[in-house]
Amino acid sequence: MRYREAFDRDVRVEDVWIPTRDGTRLHARVWRPTDAETAPVPALLEYLPYRKSDWTAPRDAQRHPWYAGHGYASVRVDLRGSGDSEGVMRDEYDETELADGVDVVNWLAEQPWCTGKVGMFGISWGGFNSLQIAALRPEPLKAIVTVCSADDRYDNDVHYIGGAVLGIDMLAWAGTMLAFTARPPHPASVGEDRWLPMWRERLDALEPYLHTWLAHQERDAYWRHGSVCEDYAAIDAAVLAVGGWADPYRDTVLRLVEHLDAPVRGLIGPWSHQYPDRGLPPGPAIGFLQETLRWWDHWLKDTDTGVMDEPLLRAWINDPVPPATSYETMPGRWVGDDAWPAPSVTWDERPLGGDGPVIVRSPPHTGLDAGRYFPFGNATDLPPDQREEDGRSVCFDSAPLTERVEILGRPRVRLRLDSATRRAHVIARVCDVAPDGSSTLVTRGVLNLMSRHGREQAVEWEPGRYEDVEFELNGTGYAFPPGHRVRVAVSDAYWPWVWPHGERGQLTVQPGESALLLPVRDPGADAARAPITFEEPEQAPPLAVTVEAPAEPRPERTVTHDVATGEWVLDVDPNYGGSRTYPDGLRYEESARETYRIRSEDPLSAVASSRWTIRLRRDGWDAEIHTATELRATAEEFIMDSSVEARANGETVANRAWQHTIPRTSA
Repeated sequence: MRYREAFDRDVRVEDVWIPTRDGTRLHARVWRPTDAETAPVPALLEYLPYRKSDWTAPRDAQRHPWYAGHGYASVRVDLRGSGDSEGVMRDEYDETELADGVDVVNWLAEQPWCTGKVGMFGISWGGFNSLQIAALRPEPLKAIVTVCSADDRYDNDVHYIGGAVLGIDMLAWAGTMLAFTARPPHPASVGEDRWLPMWRERLDALEPYLHTWLAHQERDAYWRHGSVCEDYAAIDAAVLAVGGWADPYRDTVLRLVEHLDAPVRGLIGPWSHQYPDRGLPPGPAIGFLQETLRWWDHWLKDTDTGVMDEPLLRAWINDPVPPATSYETMPGRWVGDDAWPAPSVTWDERPLGGDGPVIVRSPPHTGLDAGRYFPFGNATDLPPDQREEDGRSVCFDSAPLTERVEILGRPRVRLRLDSATRRAHVIARVCDVAPDGSSTLVTRGVLNLMSRHGREQAVEWEPGRYEDVEFELNGTGYAFPPGHRVRVAVSDAYWPWVWPHGERGQLTVQPGESALLLPVRDPGADAARAPITFEEPEQAPPLAVTVEAPAEPRPERTVTHDVATGEWVLDVDPNYGGSRTYPDGLRYEESARETYRIRSEDPLSAVASSRWTIRLRRDGWDAEIHTATELRATAEEFIMDSSVEARANGETVANRAWQHTIPRTSA
């Protein structure tokens, strides 16, 4: 990593209030060249609820000053009701958030230090709303960079997967957002007399997002809002879409390069849910800021940087590796395609084979070795050796390969099956099985059989009747080596990724009429292409944050089994960064724990819980938040319990609790 100490243009930073159409003001931090008022520059916007004054401050320091030093006004804005902004926050990506974003884009374009051209960028939430605001077409917004984001809020986010409730993050992310939206503004930013009334307003407005998300179990108007896949043609800004094979949102990159009419380029590396320059596992990291600067200079400064001469899609092909929960660097190579779907990729249909039907009846705890839904570069994020999971599934193995097979894209599985129950799931994993028997997860997919005819409707199965179902697995770039086997592992449970239906069932699969469809890429397709390369990572100097080790270190991820009761427990520390002290003296303490429980043979024993403690202290100011969220279910309904306790200097500011039930319609 190179840290850029000096830039061509000197940089100043200032905090400002940005007005919105209803008078609510959003708090922003602006890094810009000191001479921008006499030599205006384009503006770049990152628009998030994650608090520029503390939570994202280290990451912000890496990139916003860097962009400013290269001739941009780089702006970090707290969403309404988050960080130091006024108002309250009601949900993800609601109409207010997007309308505010349009107001911010227009305000930036009107500033005397701005040329009138604006770009947006962000990872995850900021990548989502960059796409969504681009679809609203504010005139000054000319280009965006969307990283680890989704074009489909229903089927490619943290709530549902393949029409099934995503148990591991539906609960965990709801618990996280309950804690995050309960955090107070900083007195230093909003004033000693205003921070407490603003905090009380936020706390009074709290309603767990989980209530809303589980109230919409099919793809309805709620999920269509903000899903740009509903109308790709609405986007006319240039889009650089970036993802990582270890990130759950990578399929969006493939869909955007296929469907957008606007200028678009796609980039998928081996990365987790992180910016690709940060150097967090799995690498290799790239000079991502330099790459995005080429994008901005082309679209916002009319400079020919050659960025549109790059392949439509640049993708990393992972070389085979033994299974592990973390890789410092993945072996592999970059490939490029000028169209997507690519002529270099053809479909290889591989029948599962076998005589007669097979029964799939997986233990409810199948899925404990699935790994983290959102890998962040931590030591336990990725799936371990899949042999135990394979043993809880029905496996179909190819013969040993005689040559290297490279795949790029979204494999599909077609299964002829019957379900013994009206409600059931089917899960397919593709693994690379080495000669020593170790099993490396390559990709996977989920289908709630209730949604087999479309995510907009719930259609129960008719037991005793075979149907053909086909579903996509997550996109991947992977090379199977000679001598290895390609394994398809099929299960009807995948806890806690997939919340189980209310009764124990089984599937009957006809393997002779079922198949794996692999997108096989011609390894010679790049013979005439210049190698794809990137500069070494470069950032602005890091923020001087002191990160403190916990007084009582605890493992990130443990699995325990009570043999007497048959209960399995997955205990997770999401490890978002822990406790730290900032250069301005702010002490930010954070502790979170997620727990997932289920008993053998009893899908209704599933319980997921999330607990957070956050404390902020500086100069006699002391704010503390404790939250708890729990989700369980009967055969007929989901049951949610949530609570928030907030204290200011030891005095209780709020103590709220909710119990909420919602009927199970398709989940």
